[in-house]
Amino acid sequence: MVSVDGLTVEFGGTTLFSDISFVINEKDRIALMGKNGAGKSTLLKILAGVRTASRGTVSAPKDTVIAYLPQHLMTEDGRTVFEEASQAFAHLYEMEAELDRMNNELATRTDYESDEYMALIEEVATKSEKFYAIDMTHFEEDVEKTLLGLGFERKDFGRQTSEFSGGWRMRIELAKMLLRNPDVLLLDEPTNHLDIESIGWLEEFLVSNGKAVVVISHDRKFVDNITTRTIEVTMGRIYDYKVNYSQYLVLRAERRQQQMKQYEEQQKMIQETKDFIERFKGTYSKTLQVQSRVKMLEKLEIIEVDEEDTSALRLKFPPSPRAGQYPVIMDGVGKAFGDKRIFSGATLTIERGNKVAFVGRNGEGKSTLVKCIMKELEHEGSLQLGHNVQIGYFAQNQASLLDEELTVFQTIDDVAKGEIRNKIRDLLGAFMFGGEASTKKVKVLSGGERTRLALLKLLLEPVNLLILDEPTNHLDLKTKDILKQALQDFDGTLICVSHDRDFLDGLVTKVYEFGHGKVREHLCGIYEFLAAKKMEELSELERK
Repeated sequence: MVSVDGLTVEFGGTTLFSDISFVINEKDRIALMGKNGAGKSTLLKILAGVRTASRGTVSAPKDTVIAYLPQHLMTEDGRTVFEEASQAFAHLYEMEAELDRMNNELATRTDYESDEYMALIEEVATKSEKFYAIDMTHFEEDVEKTLLGLGFERKDFGRQTSEFSGGWRMRIELAKMLLRNPDVLLLDEPTNHLDIESIGWLEEFLVSNGKAVVVISHDRKFVDNITTRTIEVTMGRIYDYKVNYSQYLVLRAERRQQQMKQYEEQQKMIQETKDFIERFKGTYSKTLQVQSRVKMLEKLEIIEVDEEDTSALRLKFPPSPRAGQYPVIMDGVGKAFGDKRIFSGATLTIERGNKVAFVGRNGEGKSTLVKCIMKELEHEGSLQLGHNVQIGYFAQNQASLLDEELTVFQTIDDVAKGEIRNKIRDLLGAFMFGGEASTKKVKVLSGGERTRLALLKLLLEPVNLLILDEPTNHLDLKTKDILKQALQDFDGTLICVSHDRDFLDGLVTKVYEFGHGKVREHLCGIYEFLAAKKMEELSELERK
């Protein structure tokens, strides 16, 4: 359906990828994989037509509709949420107006025998067939269904888009995209601004929709659940696997093993050839053999082994200072901003060593309760912190609080204590700040890089209550695994606000659900909670 042929991208004297070709077929659900900087987002932009390649072509049938969701965008102000989402159908209204214009023209013209008149009749017939094949009667229902699925409530439909944060605007844009019913969906990190329920809805939509999808995502579970094919971008080439992400990892390891074997055999042969040349280069009887081997070495294509992220470091927290048995005790805690009630009656006790998740739809009060625990907000009810509680806090804006004039290395060197100081270089390498990157000043880092640095800084401070608010949004899968392992080994107490199911799985043993102004406790892991939620939702449907 979409054909990529001989694509090459060069800029600043470097080649991002060279001469790559593949086809996106109808119903393909593809994950684009590769390390940061490999060119995944660039490739997606080229497919979307918002960027051009240095060489090569992207072609698709004339009527193919390609929709692209970038990582960052802004919805126009001046419309309500419902009106903005309904813009997905604007092209249909334009089509209807165009048909009316042509029909009026047919009614007024009298040159019935002319070629132009016949051509106009043909165009009207073609466009009418296309237009009337689209069922517009249910479009309001579709808009409603999509907005509800992405986490909006009915009362939000009439609100201005300007009242919503960037994350919610992203959802409106995603809703418009899905409503357009494109042939190919291009999604760049679509889950970053979605809560667990909305991610589940999006998964189901993409799988049942039956259209082609190309997605870049660091949410392993999401990628595994929706994709059936994995294209890896590495070292300027692509490798195409007809499997999902988990199976791709197995096949990739096998491929790399083969490459390693071939590389070692070639290196051995090269060394033997060089030894022969060195030994006999002054020997008259061997002159032809020596020359032949020199030429062979010159023409030899060196086998390359794919880059391997060697950051298999096990990140260890420093032992946490001893705290009281109950680091957090709440009784009847509530919070309202003016007339807007966020939650009330939150009563919970978090024991020392507990690892708990705060989950729920956006805007239900997860981050608000965290700020109450941090004593940044006044609240109703009683909230006590236990004896000797030392809080380490990672917020989504944590990256902006770093000292911009320090280098990456200095930022970490300032907080590293004891034995870990000898491993600063390894730590920085594990968080993708190896080599020259460690000498960069904080002010030149991208948003994602700053997030990683802020997270690493936090991991080195001796605390006994860790509070993490969406820590995985900018982390790739490798770094996420390192962080998860470190948190599993952490001997203190953890509160994690996250929508990343794979990250929470095996990490937390208790889930606090925020919704409809209440905080409910679930004594189980994240998947047991999700399974129970499904059952609850089904029983609610039956009651209606």
